[in-house]
Amino acid sequence: MSPNTTGHQPAAPGCFEQTRWSVVVAAGGDSTNARKALAHFCETYWYPLYAFVRREGRGADDAQDLTQEFFARLLEKNWLAGVDRAKGKFRSFLLAAMRHFLANEWDRANRLKRGGGKTILSLDAESAETRYALEPADPMTAERIFERRWALTLLEGVLARLRNEFAAAGRGRLFEEFKPALTGEKVPYAEIAARLNLNEAAVRVAVHRLRVRYRELLRTEIGETVATDDDIDAEVQHLFAVLAG
Repeated sequence: MSPNTTGHQPAAPGCFEQTRWSVVVAAGGDSTNARKALAHFCETYWYPLYAFVRREGRGADDAQDLTQEFFARLLEKNWLAGVDRAKGKFRSFLLAAMRHFLANEWDRANRLKRGGGKTILSLDAESAETRYALEPADPMTAERIFERRWALTLLEGVLARLRNEFAAAGRGRLFEEFKPALTGEKVPYAEIAARLNLNEAAVRVAVHRLRVRYRELLRTEIGETVATDDDIDAEVQHLFAVLAG
């Protein structure tokens, strides 16, 4: 079993413009690709908004309805049509849009009945409440819990992409052995080498490559939600500060 690279191809120079942020902004129109891009984004990041609504004091059923209706309006009312990609982060836009929606846009008399109307994306209510029950019981603000869940969701996505790369290259076992190195745990290089029938030096090199690739994917994922390359470092620092706080 070789501890070599995962076989990924480096991003082509100048490809930053083709990011999720630019595609999502284009979702203010009616193109099929734009709607698919936004739907994918919503499927990925719905839980941080759900947690935000719950921490704002809404019950589980209300939070589910409100989150669903928010995404319905986001897609159908062209809220993204006037968004300037050169300003701000998608994370900030999404939170501001939800705040505005909760304060001014939600008319209880016009609420869609559960099970009726149009479903924009599938919300796993049972899973959402299971996850929400694990949130810290301290008086964390709704905004802080949104930021924390956004950061964790993003990191989970990066980890999944890295796991898939290793699996596609037939190195799934290597990933599971090396994964603790990504969370700051002490790596038992000698033990891993013995289990994989490798020398310790090769394991150290493989772990180093794993960390490098993880950082690459993290910057790529974050780059899809900010305005320019120059914003990536600040966003990385912000997200890890949120997790450390």
